[in-house]
Amino acid sequence: MGLNLLRKRRRRLASRERQNLEVPGHYNEVWSMDFMSDALFNSRRFRTLNIIDDYNREAIWMEIGLSIGAMHMTDLLEWIVKERGKPKAIRTDNGPEFISSTFTNWCHKHRIEIRYIQPGKPVQNAFIERFNRSYRTEVLDARIFSNLIEVREITAEWLEHYNNERPHESLGNLSPKQYLLKKESSPTQDSNIELSPFQQSFTTPTTE
Repeated sequence: MGLNLLRKRRRRLASRERQNLEVPGHYNEVWSMDFMSDALFNSRRFRTLNIIDDYNREAIWMEIGLSIGAMHMTDLLEWIVKERGKPKAIRTDNGPEFISSTFTNWCHKHRIEIRYIQPGKPVQNAFIERFNRSYRTEVLDARIFSNLIEVREITAEWLEHYNNERPHESLGNLSPKQYLLKKESSPTQDSNIELSPFQQSFTTPTTE
């Protein structure tokens, strides 16, 4: 019809170098973050933002909401850093929230390195991909949720078990918290590691 159509241009990413996925030598050294999505019984979509510590695979936090934008994410990270301390680096994919100026400026402000994986290479973020798969299989795909309150409550119960009781083969069949306590008591480990009240319990936020 001779109409001019706007073409949506894909944002060009800076080159991403492949980085070997290594287990950090210390607690709070490298975090991994990723988003997941699912739907309630009424077909309304919701998202989860998953954050883990690569050192002991501990689930630091899972934010659940209908929408989680870059500002919401950085506000959450600001609170977590105040409660737990900041990491030296955060590993993410190239999702719009992670490449936004809001997130990159926040990391620059706190002197936190961003380790982007190469596009289409989720194996480079294998620690959180493994966590996501467990959560998908055991929670999201196993239940039908009526509302976000149910999602948060069931997720909190699952995470309590995941962090405190569930054995991980890669951690010598210890749970993330048991592994951290074992390393904390070892004379070869940094004696400055302390378990804060934030790490001792998990409570999901009530904001949407």
